[in-house]
Amino acid sequence: MEPREAAKVLEGSLKNPRAPVTIADAAAESGLALRDAERGLNWLTSTYRGHLRVTEEGQLLFLYPYGFTRPWETRDRVRDAFRALGRLLGGAARFVVRAWMMIIIFAYAGSFLAILIGFLFAGQGGSSSRQGSGTLAYVFFRVLADALFWTFHPFSPVAIRGSSTAEAGTDKVPFYEKVNRFVFGPTPPRDEPLLMERRILAEIRAQRGRIGLGDVMRVTGLPREEADPMMARLMLDYDGDVDVSEGGGITYRFEALRKTVLETREPRPAPAWSERKRVPPVTGNSTGSNVAIGLLNGFNLAMGSVALGTNLTLHRIANLYEMVRSRPHYAGHYHAPVVHSIPYDGIPIAFGLLPIVFSLALFLMPVGRVLLQRFRARAVARENGRLGLLREILTRVNARAPLTEPALEKAWTDAAGEAPAPKQLTRCVVDLGGDVQIEESGEVRYRFVDLEAEAEALEEERAAAAQTEAQVGRVVFGSDE
Repeated sequence: MEPREAAKVLEGSLKNPRAPVTIADAAAESGLALRDAERGLNWLTSTYRGHLRVTEEGQLLFLYPYGFTRPWETRDRVRDAFRALGRLLGGAARFVVRAWMMIIIFAYAGSFLAILIGFLFAGQGGSSSRQGSGTLAYVFFRVLADALFWTFHPFSPVAIRGSSTAEAGTDKVPFYEKVNRFVFGPTPPRDEPLLMERRILAEIRAQRGRIGLGDVMRVTGLPREEADPMMARLMLDYDGDVDVSEGGGITYRFEALRKTVLETREPRPAPAWSERKRVPPVTGNSTGSNVAIGLLNGFNLAMGSVALGTNLTLHRIANLYEMVRSRPHYAGHYHAPVVHSIPYDGIPIAFGLLPIVFSLALFLMPVGRVLLQRFRARAVARENGRLGLLREILTRVNARAPLTEPALEKAWTDAAGEAPAPKQLTRCVVDLGGDVQIEESGEVRYRFVDLEAEAEALEEERAAAAQTEAQVGRVVFGSDE
């Protein structure tokens, strides 16, 4: 029987899933064979985040603290929905900002430059006001079109040449990507959905097909409540079995995963704490890039303020030339034009409000991230401290050394850079499956009975694992021969 089908039978048969149940109990209540009952219980453990317990006689117990319900699904769905919405809005915002910044850099700068040039031509009497306004409109829309074209064209020199110098860790960063970083921060790396599973499989093959929850926590950094159901799922996917030692240690055996044609033994994957978590930078750009983008945005903000203060509406742009008077122009002499004040004609939106609002927003977003850096740093420090604590626990458990409170506090402080909060250490120890014990002398010690029994059982299991399990045998037929 398939594990999923056996699990459905057990869901309708087990009366109180929150109470511990043996494989024999499940078989008796459901009428399933022992093998099918075991596979069904493993499926339920994976699906409903169940737990395994071992009695002093070596009996394996299954229990499901949430019953046959998944209350975390609503929370996970809401979280995933918000993440998806955030990615959607972030992508749309990045697209808008990318286009807008190119418009700022090219169109607005070109437009203001065209206005100034038009002033000079009008002041020198080189063209009529109608010709001047037509030239200004042509320059504006031409620069706008060029800005959009060179922003999204695949062979755009702006897109393939960010700067003459390479950014740290990159070869050549496109200019629009630097703008995105300036506004939204560096783009986080994409998650590889099977990366964690590949690391666990590599650990299984490196450890002679025998691992425990401690090995899973070592390579993934997950707490025990998440590592336990993950192992139940891996047993179903990769034909694994669970064994219980005389000392009560739970081990997982995957003989089928040992088959290999490699002559050398595969190395163990690096532990989760081998690379410290770091606070992402505010922009990820060089100082020069940030200054350049800031100056461009500041120029746009300043010119928008000037346009707002001088009533530079679209209707009044053409009238600029009519209101310019120049002094007589004599050979060899130039007299600056005199500009009269422009009557009020409404709020300038295109050259006033839009540049000001968007420029302020583009400045406020990185400033907000700077203010949030302190909270991000605390979260990263907590995660580094937890991983440092996990490293100390697994190292001392494997070495059969006592786990004292000063040792764990030092491990946390060395990894996080700061001492843990009073209850933080105990809470993390409990999440990793530990118990707090107070000695008669008053000294606080932590025990991980399950991990200690598991380490002892794994040592015996790996020593007894036959090398023939990994051999594939001699090739007797090949389609290429």
